[in-house]
Amino acid sequence: MTKDTSSPSSATETSIPTMGRFPVLDRVNYPADLRNFSPEQLNQLADELRAETIDAVSTTGGHLGASLGVIELTVALHAVFDTPDDRVIWDVGHQAYPHKILTGRRDRIRTLRQPGGLSGFTRRSESPYDPFGAAHSSTSISAGLGMATAHHLLAKKNPAYRERNVVAVIGDGSISAGMAYEAMNNAGAADGAASRLIVILNDNDMSIAPPVGAMSNYLSKLMSSRKFLGLRDLAGKMVKHLPSRLERTAKRAEELTRGIITGGTLFEELGFYYIGPVDGHDMNQLVPILRNLRDAETHGPILLHVITEKGRGYRPAESAGDKYHAVTKFNVVTGEQSKAPAGPPSYTAVFARELVARAATDEKIVAITAAMPSGTGLDKFAKTYPDRFFDVGIAEQHAVTFAAGMATEGFRPFCAIYSTFLQRAYDQVMHDVALQNLPVRFAIDRAGLVGADGATHAGSFDLNYLCCLPNMVVMAPSDEAELTHMTATAAAHDSGPIAFRYPRGAGTGLALPEQGEVLEIGRGRIVRQPNRNGGGKGGIAILSLGTRLGESLKAAEQLSAQGFVVTVADARFAKPIDTALVEQLARQHDVLITIEEGAVGGFGAQVVQHLANTGLLDQVRFRPMAMPDLYIDHNTPDAQHEQAGLTARHIVATAMTALGAGCSAAQQTA
Repeated sequence: MTKDTSSPSSATETSIPTMGRFPVLDRVNYPADLRNFSPEQLNQLADELRAETIDAVSTTGGHLGASLGVIELTVALHAVFDTPDDRVIWDVGHQAYPHKILTGRRDRIRTLRQPGGLSGFTRRSESPYDPFGAAHSSTSISAGLGMATAHHLLAKKNPAYRERNVVAVIGDGSISAGMAYEAMNNAGAADGAASRLIVILNDNDMSIAPPVGAMSNYLSKLMSSRKFLGLRDLAGKMVKHLPSRLERTAKRAEELTRGIITGGTLFEELGFYYIGPVDGHDMNQLVPILRNLRDAETHGPILLHVITEKGRGYRPAESAGDKYHAVTKFNVVTGEQSKAPAGPPSYTAVFARELVARAATDEKIVAITAAMPSGTGLDKFAKTYPDRFFDVGIAEQHAVTFAAGMATEGFRPFCAIYSTFLQRAYDQVMHDVALQNLPVRFAIDRAGLVGADGATHAGSFDLNYLCCLPNMVVMAPSDEAELTHMTATAAAHDSGPIAFRYPRGAGTGLALPEQGEVLEIGRGRIVRQPNRNGGGKGGIAILSLGTRLGESLKAAEQLSAQGFVVTVADARFAKPIDTALVEQLARQHDVLITIEEGAVGGFGAQVVQHLANTGLLDQVRFRPMAMPDLYIDHNTPDAQHEQAGLTARHIVATAMTALGAGCSAAQQTA
């Protein structure tokens, strides 16, 4: 990996609106510029970096609270370690905005999450200082161990090669995931391969930390010092000459002694040398400890436990319940966030409303989420039915099998997880739910494209990975009223697993029914039926799944204006498909188009399979429309749909191409 040490041009500097306000930060183009700073300068840099981060995010929106919590840690890491040769991995990437500012991207930080701008997460293609792309949690330790092992193998082959330090920064929420413990368990048994691996546990909730004070800071500095590590190493060599029973006893005594003092016994059991807890906002503590760990000749893996405060240094964030985890554009002085114009409720809110209503008459309904109660709307359910709400933390695999366990005992679990996160629990969906035909209800939020969060959070693949499973029922509402019906349908469906996917954002503005209607499984509906003069076959049929129905109706109007007969149907179900409806559309029309906001191989694949099996594929010009075979970058939703080719314009073009050049409207009308 090469290091980019070029300096911004004067034109670039003028694009930074705060240039001149922050004298120390203005001197830092790349981390190498701050490595000779005094402790006082590092502290001033941290203050200026915090102010720059607040100013930048106020113009773009984004994940502010987590970034403010790691300002001092970010400065200390880049002051101590030789990045990018030494690798620093930020788990998830929510907290990486200050890191981006210090690594040559300050001039672009106000393009964050904007079309063509910086990603809201770390990205390998964006900078050599981002050694691993992230946006899903709990991957940093596994990736870091892989990097450390690779460097160790290179060093064994070439003694002149300097093994890189690898630092994985992971939050107390992310470390709740099983993958993190799998990685730590592996690292603890990796011997020399993990000798340069340092895991920093960024604990901003104090959920597993004893109080931080002068004594714990002193002990952390002592235990990270070269002298202490050297004595520990010498003692380790000495006890190896003792009988095995005494060797085990001595090692255990040392671990327990430090565990009693620091609370790190769990990590010691996993094979890590534990240091902490340390005040993550005290530069005078962080820098010496990180230098000790950097310079230690024999160690590792090591876990450094730091205590931070989410939203630190910005009063509106500190006083907010969510610490400004994710914000829209806001006023820096008051902290007031920009509000979108009043409009229809979000799909998430509509789902939550109907689920709460259903639970009022059904005590068997329970709700489960994986660390996303507000994102999935289940915070409303939790307030009304706290005893029937379960947030299992960042543990999607556990969430699914936990729901399966409840289903075996006659409960009706709703497992609400974003589409992109449910991917992490696919084996559990298949093996623990579908294979056993258990009635778990999957409420799949953020289906389809998701705007500023980009490809990492897009729900592109759930139709593919769910429709192929026996026993699974899969629904997709075309609007918020349909979502109400599908929530009710899922509540009533006890014969096996059922899923319904719905997008991020506001609905279409339809009036919501008082209560949802239970739909017939596998039955679609025709929403636009033209008059056929004399009957017969001809025209175009558009079969839409999900919220592309609005664009399908627009396309039908445009085609009708050109004289074509156009039928529009709402599939409702991706599995089982409405075979009678599909056959009717194929027999009555020259062209049949399916459209879905998902990857190739989902709903359209179900339709074409049935058409092929019945011989109808030979009798109709079938054209499936789905997302292209690429990851669509962060952008506005409209721009993403345009890039995906899923707008009315694209539907019209698909229909015209299928009809053939020179085909007249008269030939397509009855």
